Amino acid sequence: MKTAGIYIHIPFCRSRCSYCDFATGMYSAAAAERYVPGLVNEIQSWREVEKTEAVDTIYFGGGTPSLLSPFQLETLLQALRDRFEVSSDAEVTMEMNPGTVTSETLAEFRTLGVNRASFGAQTFDDLELARLGRSHTSDDTRRTFRYLRDAGFDNVSLDLIAGLPGQTMAGWERNLRESFPLRPEHLSFYLLEVHKGTPLEKHISQGIQPRPDEDLAVEMYEVMLDHACEAGYEHYEISNLCLPGYESRHNSKYWTAAPYYGFGCSAHSYDAGFRRWANERDLIRYMAMIEQNESPVVTRTELSQADRQAEAVFLGLRMMQGLSMSDYQQRFGEDLRKKHESDLTRFREAGLIAYAGDQLKLTRAGALLSNEVFSVFV
Repeated sequence: MKTAGIYIHIPFCRSRCSYCDFATGMYSAAAAERYVPGLVNEIQSWREVEKTEAVDTIYFGGGTPSLLSPFQLETLLQALRDRFEVSSDAEVTMEMNPGTVTSETLAEFRTLGVNRASFGAQTFDDLELARLGRSHTSDDTRRTFRYLRDAGFDNVSLDLIAGLPGQTMAGWERNLRESFPLRPEHLSFYLLEVHKGTPLEKHISQGIQPRPDEDLAVEMYEVMLDHACEAGYEHYEISNLCLPGYESRHNSKYWTAAPYYGFGCSAHSYDAGFRRWANERDLIRYMAMIEQNESPVVTRTELSQADRQAEAVFLGLRMMQGLSMSDYQQRFGEDLRKKHESDLTRFREAGLIAYAGDQLKLTRAGALLSNEVFSVFV
């Protein structure tokens, strides 16, 4: 049985967004003081898995978890240690927004056991940050990174976004020149997705912002990989790079069918078998359920054999080391290569996949067109 991971969702943020203060739409100390005891209540009363699970990763995501006070963080960590068998060398990650933490607070977080920081620089161009509605500046990013190092964080992940409206290749290369000299242990990079109903989608449809150039974004992806390889980073997952030995242990659980348990509004869980479940998404309704001693779980899914097979393929292929076809056959009793012979032959001839012994892998071109490959298995 694979060791479990824990995800804690902290929905608050400093700038106005979809998850915020119960009344005003912004972070407030009063809202956090109400939410944290609710989380503790959920953790203490959790009965989805009866036995005490061993846990080796804890991930505080959001939102902006770095808006928690050290006391609130300590309270949550203690609740988790009381409920689960948390290993002494657990990876404990906190997402942070640049400019939301002081050097003193980071030092306290580090003392409490947070040993990995993930923060969203997104871009080092202040105009692009403003277009995204981010509350921080590029100077905030540089300062926060320095604070992290001063506080003893030796495992830091930096997020970048390619394909922003109006972004140029020269601007993207400037982002890379800023990022690599910082030498973060981990880099996550994403191609911008414009979701329907968001302010960005509205601005693009109204002509306020230019439509992202998808072809240029693909070129940016290629340039990022070239620069990263030259700098000694390993491309271990479609959207993730790291220095040797610094893969995200927590996020790897999602891609390798390990169990993970989520707490907080909109948190998701998986038991590494046939069950997935999810909490209430609406913050106010979630709090009402918790305060009435009700389970916040609102969605339960029993995975069929076909569901599990599909997930094994498209999640496994996200890892650049690929999917072991012998492991797949042992797990499901089917030969993946024979079952999808026609499609796999087509993808191989198109240069999207490759075989390396027992491993089925995406090529770099395949990583860029991964959704086309994955669609065959869903």
